[in-house]
Amino acid sequence: MEDLPLHVMLIALVFLLILSGFFSLSETSMMAINRYRLRHLAKQGNRGARLTIKLLDHTDRLLGVILLGNNLLNTASATLVAVIVATLFAHDDFALFMGTLAITFAILVFSEITPKVIAAAYPERIALASSYVLTPLLLIFYPVVWFINLFVRGLLALFRLKPPKAEEGQQISIEELKTLVLEGGHFIQHKHQSMLLNLFDLEAITVDDVMVPRSHIEAIDIAADDEVIHTQLMTCHHTRLPVYRERMDNIVGIIHVRNAMNQMQNGRITAETLDKVMRKPFFIPSGTPLFAQLQLFQENQNRISLVVDEYGEWMGLVTLEDILEEIIGEFTTHAPTQISTFQKQEDGSFLVEGSTLLRELNRKLDFQFPLDGPKTLNGLILEHFEDIPEAGIGLNIAGYPMEIIQTKNRVVKTVKIFPALTATELKS
Repeated sequence: MEDLPLHVMLIALVFLLILSGFFSLSETSMMAINRYRLRHLAKQGNRGARLTIKLLDHTDRLLGVILLGNNLLNTASATLVAVIVATLFAHDDFALFMGTLAITFAILVFSEITPKVIAAAYPERIALASSYVLTPLLLIFYPVVWFINLFVRGLLALFRLKPPKAEEGQQISIEELKTLVLEGGHFIQHKHQSMLLNLFDLEAITVDDVMVPRSHIEAIDIAADDEVIHTQLMTCHHTRLPVYRERMDNIVGIIHVRNAMNQMQNGRITAETLDKVMRKPFFIPSGTPLFAQLQLFQENQNRISLVVDEYGEWMGLVTLEDILEEIIGEFTTHAPTQISTFQKQEDGSFLVEGSTLLRELNRKLDFQFPLDGPKTLNGLILEHFEDIPEAGIGLNIAGYPMEIIQTKNRVVKTVKIFPALTATELKS
């Protein structure tokens, strides 16, 4: 080799550094590429993406051929520099030392750091292009790579390490999906982003969190006089109503008010009319996840279900609209006679009904009440005192000062909630 002209050896050195840089580019781009984007490209028919997926399915082989090439080239570069130094300066130790420093610097800058920074910035382009070179190289050097990996697997077994398979390493949790959605804010509209996050929460939220409590439900007694039934249906502001016989515990059906109107005889709605249009009620157990309930609505082609506890007692009802509002936000209009469950005061506080759901307060007023315990504001206050408080008593829950305005029948009816205290106010 010492007989080769100096310029030929210099050209060969540059060529070796460039080839080493290619392997560094390939290594970083393959490890940094977005696997989900890669599979999307593969489904669209991108051949480079398919080759890349095959390479990444066997990471040990891929890294084996890359590092084999990289180390062979770097070693060859160091050897060539030693020959060049010997040719120019005979066997001068200082010149050999300086040559070693120079080739180390060149490898770091031109074959390692710079290519890897570029590959980290453009992993997709480089990985797809390099797959066309790495695939045949892996076939050619497979015996060598296989032999090296024998020792690698032996060391892993010695340390009792078992790397996960490619598909296992790509599993993603719900929390990680939420993070991806939040970080994708530049590509997803804020409203769509909010809907996706709400959709992920459907498994954690149960019907208890969104149901209308029994005490707030308007229902019809089919055993009542026809005049009472007619008046109630003509003045109600709901499209569907539960029907009971004599007592609220005895639910016998659900009616669609429009269907009852269509069956009117001589301008009157009677119990017989209700019996004709009444549908069988659907009962669901307390604690049913909203996502499961949404599927039940779809399978049964139903829009309303009654929630019962473990003793079979009727607790409330949940509708399809309640679940949709958890995903896309409130969209239904309230009845004209329905008073808002919270009213803003001039001092910035809110007058809130004790039966208001905590999830509703958090969503509509941007409060931060805990949701892992009681479902209503009344329940939260009763849990705090472990007793029924009297009107005029003040308290603080989750940083929100409150005042009990009215209690009735062992229930907190009205509460005034003041703006949340700042960290400084809480300390003082």
